Amino acid sequence: MINTLAVFLGTCLLLAMVPGPGAAVIFRQAVGDGRRSAFMTMLGNETALVIWGIAAACGLTALVTASQLAYDTMRIVGAGVLIWLGVQALLSVRRGESTFAPPSGTDPGRSSGWRSYRTGLIANLTNPKAAVFAMSFLPQFVPGGLPVLPTVVLLAVLWAVMDALWFSGVIWFIGRARSLFDRSVVRRRLTQFSGAVLIALGLRLVTE
Repeated sequence: MINTLAVFLGTCLLLAMVPGPGAAVIFRQAVGDGRRSAFMTMLGNETALVIWGIAAACGLTALVTASQLAYDTMRIVGAGVLIWLGVQALLSVRRGESTFAPPSGTDPGRSSGWRSYRTGLIANLTNPKAAVFAMSFLPQFVPGGLPVLPTVVLLAVLWAVMDALWFSGVIWFIGRARSLFDRSVVRRRLTQFSGAVLIALGLRLVTE
């Protein structure tokens, strides 16, 4: 059982290192809006992983993958979210903004934190690949004799923890290199790059 857990945690860490929509969104927030915004986005992303794990344990993701309409709806909505985030990033560069301005009459810190958390949450919840992966990946590591539902939920939490550890390191590194990212030319180029990557991921998702 210990060996199985070690393999599972190692696999989760490797999966976190693979670039995807969640990584692109977190990177975009870290470069454009700062460390706090990136951490809140990461928390939203990890919350979505736990939700997908619970859905996998309850068999809900099987219903999604069994229905072509449900899968296509999630795919199109997810692609729309990624493309919208990418366009927002490119527009912010064009307007000369480094961050998204909070709505008038709201507390900037609270608004920015909630918006960043929601961005990470929605980006992952509308990713049908996360649903399919949770259903196919997590049950493989349930040891024989253990109840499936609580074990899969626990594995989902561990999956989110390992994912968060990796992205915390990435965010920390970007924060340490803040003097480099604070240069206007570098920030614009990185924001443009992250925006283009998000749009490309969205287009890829919608055409699959």
